[in-house]
Amino acid sequence: MLLKPMLQCLSPGGARSRLSVLIFHRVLLEPDALFPDEMYARRFDDLCGWLAAWFNVLPLDQAAAHLKAGTLPARAACLTFDDGYADNYHVALPILRRHGLSATFFIATGFLDGGRMWNDSIIESIRACQRPFLDLSGLGLGRQALAGVQERQAAIAALIDQIKYRPAPQRVAMTEQIALLAQVALPHDLMMSSHEVRAMHQAGMQIGAHTVSHPILARLTDEQARDEILAGKQFLEQLLDERVSLFAYPNGKPGEDYTPRSVDLVRGLGFNAAVSTRWGACAVGDDLFQIRRFTPWDTTRLRFGARMLANLCSA
Repeated sequence: MLLKPMLQCLSPGGARSRLSVLIFHRVLLEPDALFPDEMYARRFDDLCGWLAAWFNVLPLDQAAAHLKAGTLPARAACLTFDDGYADNYHVALPILRRHGLSATFFIATGFLDGGRMWNDSIIESIRACQRPFLDLSGLGLGRQALAGVQERQAAIAALIDQIKYRPAPQRVAMTEQIALLAQVALPHDLMMSSHEVRAMHQAGMQIGAHTVSHPILARLTDEQARDEILAGKQFLEQLLDERVSLFAYPNGKPGEDYTPRSVDLVRGLGFNAAVSTRWGACAVGDDLFQIRRFTPWDTTRLRFGARMLANLCSA
């Protein structure tokens, strides 16, 4: 197959190297009808096989150091996961280990040990609601039709879009009200426990910081942003008994979700590198505190390979 030589040409290593960083959130056991594009075990197993065959997959801290020094190997790549979902430990980790791959898991520490992210409260409320519609007019969120899968998908997207950029306490309060109105008992096992994070690290995976409550840093004061970033870092350092050197900006869109001031805060708090969600591959000389990442959604070997090639061409 010509793909590997083509990848070698676009990312030859050394001073002309480019780093591909993939971002995931969940790896489900089985496909989810509400989220058909969400990664699940069989797809992830295929993807890991392709990556192991085509790329030199490195731990992110090593890749960042090599990128800074201009010494990356050819076809360098990293795998990252955001938030700290329990399926990262129970589903993704065994697959990664079977393929001999490493990954970095960015943990929002406030949701460990039985917590739940606000967007998952919305998703699970809509998923489990037994009514054909949900009247959220009292919350300023309109009347949501729930008659079928497509309507539930649309309701989830609309609610997340309306709530995402509100202050964190308001987000939580509104999602709790949605669950109450939907008459749904929300799950408490979606995120990892502290023990599982520690076990993930002991299994050879890297752990990075992702704040405490996953706020939009651009919407916080400098003091609030600093507290969120530092508290998450310190929690993980105490849990793992080692320095945490990597950070992921929540949501991660430059200028919208975080600002140059956010970057300065992360750099000043003693991290070595940080990742965004801006698509593309990184080259020598790029800002190590705004490393690009992208989400691969293709389901066939050929299309996935073509996507990786296209990402290497992104500036």
